[in-house]
Amino acid sequence: MSVAKISPSQIKVGYFIQLPLNWMKHPFLTNKFKIESAEQIAIIQTLEVEFVYFFPDKSSVEPNQAEVDSEALAKQAQELKFQLEREKNQRIEQAKEQRRQLQRTEKAFEQSMVQVRNVMSKIASRPLQAVDEAQQLIGNIADTIIQADALVLHLISQAGKEQESIYYHVLNVSVLSMMLAKNLGLPEDKIKLVGVGALFHDIGKLKIPTQILRKTEPLTAPEANLLKMHTKYGVELLKLTQAFPEVAWPIIEQHHEWLDGTGYPLGLKEDKINELARIVACVNEFDNLCHPIDISKARSPHHAMSHMFKTMKGKLGANEMGQLIKMMGVYPPGTVVQLNDDRIGLVMSVNSDQLLYPNVLLYDPQIPRLEAPVVALQEGKLSIVKVLKPSALPPQVYEYLNPRAQVSYFIQNDSSKG
Repeated sequence: MSVAKISPSQIKVGYFIQLPLNWMKHPFLTNKFKIESAEQIAIIQTLEVEFVYFFPDKSSVEPNQAEVDSEALAKQAQELKFQLEREKNQRIEQAKEQRRQLQRTEKAFEQSMVQVRNVMSKIASRPLQAVDEAQQLIGNIADTIIQADALVLHLISQAGKEQESIYYHVLNVSVLSMMLAKNLGLPEDKIKLVGVGALFHDIGKLKIPTQILRKTEPLTAPEANLLKMHTKYGVELLKLTQAFPEVAWPIIEQHHEWLDGTGYPLGLKEDKINELARIVACVNEFDNLCHPIDISKARSPHHAMSHMFKTMKGKLGANEMGQLIKMMGVYPPGTVVQLNDDRIGLVMSVNSDQLLYPNVLLYDPQIPRLEAPVVALQEGKLSIVKVLKPSALPPQVYEYLNPRAQVSYFIQNDSSKG
């Protein structure tokens, strides 16, 4: 793509330009945009810039542009500048509120993670207390999901230790399974039941040697067979607690069963698989694709969804998979995207009412990362043109956006927004 420097006096309507200024030092919403009016040109000519970047390939200049009255133009330009500054200040305030909401959500997530750690540490020695605390935790999260007309699903920034990855996994699967159960129209008792089952779905891995759980090379046949035993071990362990609900046992046992009968441990097919286990199987597969043992094989949330849709149709329920994709959006949190103004960003959250217009953290080398703008995409304005692989990003962009190797999600009730 060709680019040239031109003086502000050379700008014409139809030119696609980039301002060589910090985002805070001009009234426009973006640094890159197409000139749509003489008033925009007049505003640029009042800025302290000797040149702008001009992109001929993205420009479309109308011939014989008419001269305009300079005094009238100055007045119109001033009015437009006030309007742009007002809109930009509103956008800045929205971004600040989005950051405050994210901080509140991250705090709630960390509190839940503490509870998950406590539950898992007590399940063997104090099983009654562990199950009771788990049901309280799931009940609180489920109430938020059930009562909300609209939910915001946030990407959570966290740096967990490798040995704690199982805690992030089970909380992810539990939250997303409850959201999926609600989307599928299940009643409140089943939403909470799937949450509890999902939280304990991998509890049988406590009896699997760590060297097998963390092995990045292909497992030997005996190792693979032992790993598959975690579903059986999980049910046995939870039966011993005498507190875990019996109706949730099938979730523990069947979350690796496929509709075509190729799953384990029983090779069940179609309607022989418990309906809640089908939900957890779908979400579990998604989270495992994002977080394989060998992190070099990790897929972004967007590419994990695409892979499931293309390759898992005969194994996962079409309804469950379709609702999961609908719930997560076309661009799930954690997806790296390019916008129609060429900027690159990281999807931070999606609103269940506006899935095509997520909130995106934008790369801007002129703004410190902790102050980087988080913009809410809007119809007819900024939009996503393509998804990028994190590995393809330039090093400085990757470091700035910091696409998570560990993608964790948590929810915020957005029903009360104005």
